[in-house]
Amino acid sequence: MVAGAFPLAKLMYLGVRQLSKPLAARIKAGARASPFFRQYICGPPAQVYHWIEMRTKMRIMGFRGAAIKPLNEEAAAELGAELLGEAIVFGVGGLCIFLEYSRQTANSKKKEEELNSTLLGLQEQLAELALTVETLDTQLREVHRALVAIPASPKK
Repeated sequence: MVAGAFPLAKLMYLGVRQLSKPLAARIKAGARASPFFRQYICGPPAQVYHWIEMRTKMRIMGFRGAAIKPLNEEAAAELGAELLGEAIVFGVGGLCIFLEYSRQTANSKKKEEELNSTLLGLQEQLAELALTVETLDTQLREVHRALVAIPASPKK
């Protein structure tokens, strides 16, 4: 016994998210191998992340004015590639959530429009029935007046 339709869209979203992980791993491997990616794509975000992380840790431990040394190029490329991979997986997950939200919104709008059209149809039918009842009431009054106006005929 199935209560509703099989959630094919949700299964598809789950498949896309699962496929994004190996895709992110391939992009990370390519980013590690390419000098352009290492220097311009992976390096700067990794250095910023390292700076923020170390600054936060130093403040938590109570060191306010300590200088933070930047990561070497190899560590920055590795950290940047990891950040890039996580950003891809996060982006795909966010896109899936957005698409599911859009789909649900479209479904609810469609249902609301159907309900509104049904309600309008029912209101039109109610107005027609009210007019019919009024017409029948008028005819009944006329028949009643005609009956009252007929003189009572004596029985033989």
